[in-house]
Formats: sequence, C-alpha cells, structure tokens
Amino acid sequence: MPEPKSREFHEASAPLAGKVALVTGGAKRIGRSIALALAATGANVAITYRDSQTDAEETVRSLAALGVDAFAVRTELTDAESIRQSVAAVVEEFGRLDILVNNAGLFEQATLEDITPEHWDRIFATNTRAPFLMAQAAYPYLKAASGRDGRIINIGSLGGTHPWATHAHYCTSKAALHMLSQTMAKAWAPEVSVNCVVPGLIAQGEVDPAYARFAEKTPMQRNGTAEDVAAAVLFFATGPNFITGQLLAVDGGLGL
Repeated sequence: MPEPKSREFHEASAPLAGKVALVTGGAKRIGRSIALALAATGANVAITYRDSQTDAEETVRSLAALGVDAFAVRTELTDAESIRQSVAAVVEEFGRLDILVNNAGLFEQATLEDITPEHWDRIFATNTRAPFLMAQAAYPYLKAASGRDGRIINIGSLGGTHPWATHAHYCTSKAALHMLSQTMAKAWAPEVSVNCVVPGLIAQGEVDPAYARFAEKTPMQRNGTAEDVAAAVLFFATGPNFITGQLLAVDGGLGL
C-alpha cells in the first residue's frame, strides 16, 4: 500500500501544500523570511510591498524557486481601499486565501515629550490600523477556507508587553495589536484562528555593537533572528486551529 505512505510523507514535508498565504511587508527582512518559510512548507505565497519593488521581485523569484506560485502586489497600508484591492487581487490570482500574516510595521524611537501627533498617527496607521483593515478585508475568504481552517498571524513586539521609555508610541501600537489579536480570536472563532508572534530583539543585517549588551541580558545568550520569528509563524500556520488568541514570545527569555 505505497500510496498512503506517499501521501503521509507529502503531508509531513509540505503541510501547507495547496494553501495560499499573504504576508504583508514580505519583500525583505523578517517578512521575507516568513514568506520563504511558508513556501518551504508548500504554501503558495503572496506578499505586499510599498516602495521595495526590486526586493519584492527578487523575493518572488526566490519563492518560485521553491516550487510554489508566488505573487507580489503593491499596497499602501495606510489606505483602506488599497488594502481591499490588494486582498481581492490575491484571491483573483490564487482563487483562495487561507493564511494572513500581518508582518509590516514601523519602528521609531522618540522621547515621550517629543512625540508629535503626526508621529503617533503614522505608527498606529501601520502597526495597528493596517492589520485591522487587512484582517477585515481577508476575513470572508479566510472564513471560507476548507475545514474552517483560516489563520491570521499578527507580528507584535516585546515592546507591546514591556514599556520602553523612548518608544511610547511604538509600544502602545503593538500593545493594541496584541489586544486586537485576542479580540479577533473570540469574534471570528471557530472558522478562523488568530494568534500573535511577539518578537524580542531581532538582529537583522549589520548588527549594531550595542546589541551585544542585549544578548548578554538574554537568558539564551543571543539575539533573535528572522528565522526564529518565521518558525513561530509556522507553528501557528501548521498547528491545530484549536490554538487561538495566543501571544507567543520569541525573545530568548529577554522579557522574563
């Protein structure tokens, strides 16, 4: 009976085969790693980008090299209509949507007294409002996913659970995203599970020497990587949909 064994092997090696994932800000950095990890487990992947067209095109080529279908759509995440059009374009391209990863975000440092209303609104527009609008636009398609198995995975931050004195607007926007994740988990169950990955200090590209100080403070004695975050996203994307409303810290114990 070789056929069942072959099917079991395929499901184990490519658990997301046939599914479609959308990753916001997937052209580079953490978003790119998430997109590649999803593709490596069989998902067809769409990514959004705004100004990084060259990076987006390169990422699409890398995704396609993994044997899946890939698609990039330019999206202005501060514009509700652009978000609706982008989600519709993904569904038109692939015919379905199973997984939404709200990865795109802004990180900014400013003393509390220097944060302007414009600073505040810009951070919230990308870090909190955009994930809400993306999820709202994607919900009808995620609800229709086979086996009531739609997934939303938001990317929060350790700053959303710990107050950083020079990042008040950023921390507050991520804390709001954490609560939004749990609210959506209750509102959209049982058809859609919603969870949130909460990265700590993630080293990307050329590492600032000051990061060494944080690595020393981290119980695991290193900073995180984009691959660590991607692995947590895969956990929520491939695990039981009974897991919902959870915040998963990926911080090496830094937040303890």
